[in-house]
Amino acid sequence: MSTGFDMEPFLLSFRLAAITTLLLFVLSVPLAWKLSRTRSVFKPFIEALISMPIVLPPTVLGFYLLIFLSERSPLGMFLHQRFNIDLVFTFEGILIASCVYSFPFMLQPLQSGMEQIAEEFLEASYALGKSRFDTLLHVILPNIKPSILTGLIITFAHTVGEFGVVLMVGGSIQGETRVASIAIYELVELMDYRAAHGYSFVLVAFSFTVLAIVYILNYRKRASA
Repeated sequence: MSTGFDMEPFLLSFRLAAITTLLLFVLSVPLAWKLSRTRSVFKPFIEALISMPIVLPPTVLGFYLLIFLSERSPLGMFLHQRFNIDLVFTFEGILIASCVYSFPFMLQPLQSGMEQIAEEFLEASYALGKSRFDTLLHVILPNIKPSILTGLIITFAHTVGEFGVVLMVGGSIQGETRVASIAIYELVELMDYRAAHGYSFVLVAFSFTVLAIVYILNYRKRASA
């Protein structure tokens, strides 16, 4: 017997993805700019550290995040004792986990776009008396719009599709941490394949649409180059 279609896991997934994307954009812009211009010997190690979620199994990353956010860790103990805040099995916990897991998907497109900006544009802006912040806002960001859109779209889609990290840190709590991917997993365990098909079809259609938009943006970028 089918349990029917419930929009709540999708709404929770989209809420998680929207907040994660916004936070990562704010954090990634200054870091991407710094990395795009630095020649420090530490740059490869910083990039490798940030990119680890791409190659690490989600369960491994989720396990260490679970330990880091739990009450047994210094951070978790401090938050629990001082503010009565628990991060494990909460929306805030999976939000932190999602930001860590999706960080490279936002940072890399922004850094790649910024590395293509010629120094002449920056020197001209500084010569006109513009501050570094004004240059970032009015020169750099407008010239990497395709990279920004790619980063936003891929990060949002990647967060919507998370499973292992969210399951490890948040479990499956209705209305709190039970996102769409976890709902599909539970439906398969219940052998409710009809409902699982419905949920999965929504994510398949969503993923195809996201990838199509990214490829269209990339083709337009190459055509205008």
